[in-house]
Amino acid sequence: MFEGTSTALATPFRDGRIDHDGFRRLIEAQIAGGVDSVVPVGTTGESPTLSHDEHRDVIKSAIEISSGRIKVIAGTGSNATDEAIALTQDAEKAGADAALIVAPYYNKPSPEGLYRHYRAIAEATKLPIILYSIPGRCGIEIGIPVVARLAADCPNITAIKEAGGSVERVSQLRQTLPDNFEILSGDDSLTLPFMSVGAVGVISVASNVAPAQVSQLVRAAREGQSARAEELHRRLYPLFKNLFIESNPAPVKYALSLIMKLSPELRLPLVEMSDENCKIVRNTLADLNLLP
Repeated sequence: MFEGTSTALATPFRDGRIDHDGFRRLIEAQIAGGVDSVVPVGTTGESPTLSHDEHRDVIKSAIEISSGRIKVIAGTGSNATDEAIALTQDAEKAGADAALIVAPYYNKPSPEGLYRHYRAIAEATKLPIILYSIPGRCGIEIGIPVVARLAADCPNITAIKEAGGSVERVSQLRQTLPDNFEILSGDDSLTLPFMSVGAVGVISVASNVAPAQVSQLVRAAREGQSARAEELHRRLYPLFKNLFIESNPAPVKYALSLIMKLSPELRLPLVEMSDENCKIVRNTLADLNLLP
């Protein structure tokens, strides 16, 4: 259902407000580049600094712009279960195809608390749900036993975005979970290694700026074209690394300002990149012929 390339969309701002025209152009570029899905209001979309109204508005805009041409996976996670339920139900009403729900951050629930959190959300919606484990940001991992319980007990929990940085964990997930439970890479630089042990795609930051190239890499890996996939991985690897040279999404927003003339504006506490790191990102884009 979610195999292939999904873009974790940046949320363009201009003068403190959402740049809807820029957002439309960004999504159209994703469609033209051949991605399979877009993910509004995830980490790359600066969800922590959007108001609830803005959050809903961005998801609704993504659905309207995509107009059924690609899937829309709405970011609807929260560390408050009731809030995650409300955001997920709103996304369902708006016509989203699925929900990406990050692990609760800051409050560090127990494994049982994690299980009940996700079960409550799953019971409150008919949308397919993608779990999102990113311990580096959340301070907590969705343990493999919890994922297995959720896969067994909640029919609409059908996938996980794995951003823990461990190929070993992907192997363990693949051994433990049903064959139809999908694993997606949450790290561009690990997409090919993850796919070699059972992942079926990526939720990508890099595809904001290189949708065709990331899609080609994932497609080659899925079709067993190992030499082609490795060639693309090696070519794109500097981009994968340098888009995280500072906190996401500062580098990708700067890259989009060069490629699409979107504003690199961020919301505090995130700030613009240093001049030195801007030069590194600019040179990386030039090396890949991504600059206009």
